[in-house]
Amino acid sequence: MASYDYIIIGAGSAGCVLADRLSASGRHSVLVLEAGSRDRSPWVRLPLGYGKTFFHPQMNWRYQSEPDAGLGGRSDYWPRGKVVGGSSSINALVWARGLPHDFDDWAEAGATGWNWDVARRTYEAMETRVAADGRREGHGPLHVQDVSDQIHKVNRHFFAGIDEAGLPRTADCNGAEAEGATAYRITTRDGLRHSAARAYLAPALKRPNVTLRTGVTVERIGFEGRRASEVHLCTKSGAEVLRAGREIILSAGAVTSPRLLQLSGIGPADLLRAHGIEVRADAPHVGGNLQDHLGLNYYFKANEPTLNNQLRPLWGKAMAAIRYALTRRGPLALSVNQCGGFFRSRPDQAHPDQQIYFNPVSYTTTPSGTRNVVNPDPFPGFIIGYQPARPTSRGRIDISSADPGAAPRIRPNSLATEEDRQAVIAGGALCRRIMQTPALQGLVESALDPDLRQLDGEAILEDFRARCGTVFHPVGTCRMGDDPAQSVVDPYLRLHGFAGLRVVDASIFPNITSGNTNAPTMMAAHRAADLILESA
Repeated sequence: MASYDYIIIGAGSAGCVLADRLSASGRHSVLVLEAGSRDRSPWVRLPLGYGKTFFHPQMNWRYQSEPDAGLGGRSDYWPRGKVVGGSSSINALVWARGLPHDFDDWAEAGATGWNWDVARRTYEAMETRVAADGRREGHGPLHVQDVSDQIHKVNRHFFAGIDEAGLPRTADCNGAEAEGATAYRITTRDGLRHSAARAYLAPALKRPNVTLRTGVTVERIGFEGRRASEVHLCTKSGAEVLRAGREIILSAGAVTSPRLLQLSGIGPADLLRAHGIEVRADAPHVGGNLQDHLGLNYYFKANEPTLNNQLRPLWGKAMAAIRYALTRRGPLALSVNQCGGFFRSRPDQAHPDQQIYFNPVSYTTTPSGTRNVVNPDPFPGFIIGYQPARPTSRGRIDISSADPGAAPRIRPNSLATEEDRQAVIAGGALCRRIMQTPALQGLVESALDPDLRQLDGEAILEDFRARCGTVFHPVGTCRMGDDPAQSVVDPYLRLHGFAGLRVVDASIFPNITSGNTNAPTMMAAHRAADLILESA
C-alpha cells in the first residue's frame, strides 16, 4: 500500500496552494489527487477563454441545482472546475479579497484567529501586485494585475455615471479604501491566466516529494478508530487504497468535500442510513450552511462601439488574436468583468452591501440564453449587473446516492429571508440610480427587456426571481467554528471529533465574503498550511 505524509484530495484553488507550501521544506511527501484532467487546454491559459470552458464537459462538472422555490421553482446551472487548478482555471479571474468586516465576522462566529488582520497579512504574503505601468509590490507567488490601462474606453461612461450619482471611487477594491468604483484586479501574469495551478502547483511539481495524480475518483476516507488514515480510490485500473502517514486534507470544494465526508460515514445520520452508509458520526452540519451569491444582469444596446464590435466579426477576432499573440494585451488578455466595485445601497448602511459589475460587452442572443463571451451580440451592447454582497439564506448540499459518481443534491434555498429580498430590491435600485445618470443615459440607444430604468421595487424583485442565477461562489458546507454542535471543523480546520483529517477549501467559510470567493479560498489554504506545519 502506497503511503505519503500528506494526501490532498482536490487540486483546486486550495489544494494547489497546500501542495506547494506543505512540500517546500522537502521533509514531507505530498500526494495530490484530482478527478479532472491537467490544465493544458489553451482555453484555460487564455484569460477570455473561460467563455469556452463555461460548459466544457471535460473541464467543468456542470452541476444543476434542484428546483428552488425562491426562484420560482427554477433549477440553476452550477459550473465548477473539473481540471487541475479547479475553478481558478475556469473562473472570470477577478481577485477580490473581501471586505475587512467579512473576516472579523468569521472570528466573531467562532473562527478564532481568522480576523481581518490575520487575513490581510496572509494576502500580503501571497500576492505580487503588478501596477499598470509594470511596477511590482510584494513577492508572493500569485500575480494580481492592474489592467486599468487596457479596459475598453466605453467604461468611462460608467465612472462618469458613478460621479454623477454621488457614489465613491477607489483605486483598488483590495486596498485600504475598498468601497467604490474601480477597474477590477485580475489573476494574470504576462497576459496568461495565473491560476492556483500555475502559481503554486507547477513550482511544487518540480520537487521530488510532490506527486500529482489526475483522473482518479476518491470514493471515501478510511479510519482507524477516530483517526483518518486511508483514501479509497477508483482508478482506470481498479480500486486502490492509499495511506496517509500524517494527515488527509479534504480540498474538494464546497460541493464535493461535504459529500465525501458523508460517503465516509460523517454527516446527517438519517441521510446516511437512507443510502445504506454506516454512520461513523451523526454530523448534521456536514453539507449545511450553504451560502452563495445570486446575481442579475441588465442588458442595453449602446450608441457607440463596445467590445461587441471587436469580438463579434471574424476580422475582429483575428485582429484581437494577432494583438494578443504579439503583445499579450487587449481584450483576450482581460476578464469580461472589467469594472465595478462595492457600494452601499443607502448611506446609513454600516458596510457596502452590493457588488456591481459593468461589462463593455453583451451576449444575450446565444443559444438557450447561455453565455459565450467569445461570440457576443451583433450590435454594440453593455451590461450592468449586481449581487447582494452578504446574503443570509442558507441551503444544503448532500449526496443523492452511495455512488461517489452520482450527481449531488444542491438545494440553495435562495431568497429565503426577508433581509435577502430587501437586499435584492436595494441592489436593483442602486443600479437603476446609476443608469438614470446623464452619463449612462447618453450611452443607451435602447434597453433590452426588462428596462431597469422603469422598474419599481416589486418589479425588481419579481424580475430577480425570474432571471437571477448563481455567481458561482458556493461556500460554507463544512463550516468552521469552535462549537462542534454548530460547525464541522475547528479553527485549525480539523474535523471535530477526529484526528488526521482537515478540510481546507471554500466549504469552511463561516459566512460568505462580500465579493468573489477565489481569493479568500486561496488565502484560507495559505493560512491552513501554516497551521498544519506548526502541528507537524
